[in-house]
Amino acid sequence: MRRVPIVSTVIVVAAVLTMIGLGVWQLRRLDEKQAMLARYAAAVADGTVVTYPVAEKAAVDLALFHRSEVACQSISGPWNSIAGRNAAGETGYVHLANCAIGGGRTAWVQAGWTKGPQHPDWVGGKVTGLIAPYTDGAARLIADPPVAGFAASARPDPADVPNNHLAYAVQWFFFAGVALVIFGLALRKRWQDKG
Repeated sequence: MRRVPIVSTVIVVAAVLTMIGLGVWQLRRLDEKQAMLARYAAAVADGTVVTYPVAEKAAVDLALFHRSEVACQSISGPWNSIAGRNAAGETGYVHLANCAIGGGRTAWVQAGWTKGPQHPDWVGGKVTGLIAPYTDGAARLIADPPVAGFAASARPDPADVPNNHLAYAVQWFFFAGVALVIFGLALRKRWQDKG
């Protein structure tokens, strides 16, 4: 009679069920992400002006890809110049300033684009544009039109937001299948060795 090892079987079954659960979870996240991307696309087309979000992540998520405006009273800290594209698709640098907007609040403003890392002098003022994601769940206001001395940055596009949940789901289901195949081959070898 062919005996199945209980402990290793329980471990493999638990691992496979966990991987399948993670795959199903990624499929649910795919539906949520598609709904979010549709909301972002509608916000770009809508053109409604919303208040710049300075608080929690939920407020940032609701405001992304809407138009907004801030009054940059002063720039606090150094400029952040990072690689980026202009409206024509050329590579260069986009320049972000952390602007004081009153009440102890700040807003990241992407003032515009230049060919090199040096940025024109700009000390603040009223800025309008589109809200886009930034680092650590924060938002940035991409100036549209750019502030004086800068060229226009590329417009934020919801299509640039990663949506790889389907690939992750397939990956987890694949791992579960591989685990079952490997376990099956190990069992077969064990049974052959015991004759």
